[in-house]
Amino acid sequence: MKVVLCLSLFFCLSLKAEVLSVEYSSFYSHLRKLDSDDTPALQFAFGFKHVASEKLCTIDNVKIVTQKVTVPIDVTAEQRFLLPTEKALKQARAKVEISLQEPANQCDMSVQLETKPEYLKTKYMSEDLAFVLKQYQVFFDDMGSFLSFLMPGVEGLHFHFDQALNDTFPSGVNVEGNHLYINQQWIEQGNNLTFESLPIRITALTNN
Repeated sequence: MKVVLCLSLFFCLSLKAEVLSVEYSSFYSHLRKLDSDDTPALQFAFGFKHVASEKLCTIDNVKIVTQKVTVPIDVTAEQRFLLPTEKALKQARAKVEISLQEPANQCDMSVQLETKPEYLKTKYMSEDLAFVLKQYQVFFDDMGSFLSFLMPGVEGLHFHFDQALNDTFPSGVNVEGNHLYINQQWIEQGNNLTFESLPIRITALTNN
């Protein structure tokens, strides 16, 4: 199950309905939750989900704008983008401008919690899997410290690939198309995991 965290943001629309101008501080309040030595493997990937199709809206470009500079932001093939965690941008009252192909009122902000690219590889030792799982457990435990009944529990890891998997996997590994799931018990048994192709992301497997 893919975890997608949805944010409620106030959008300031420009003259073109397809361009959103969002206060960087709205992003920073969430980005700083990962600015910790406890979760070095995790990042937030931002995108916009179409309210009717549930697919991600197409982003033409993203840029951070201040009074002095404009900084372009890369957009992935999956129509998501990353933002730096910079308190200086918050203090400078920077804005994030997102140009969408679809009408802005048909696209809702979504934020995906996922592993950083440097933690994606084709061979995982049991220690690697335990490390990534622990990252998600720490994050959700911290976020749910006061409202635990609102937060899902982490039960394992969800690997995403760009095409269906034809690999042969040991018992306990669940494969559905281009998705692979392993639970916490399987990881704690000390199993290793090898792929023929590189996963595009790892998210948490949760209980809701």
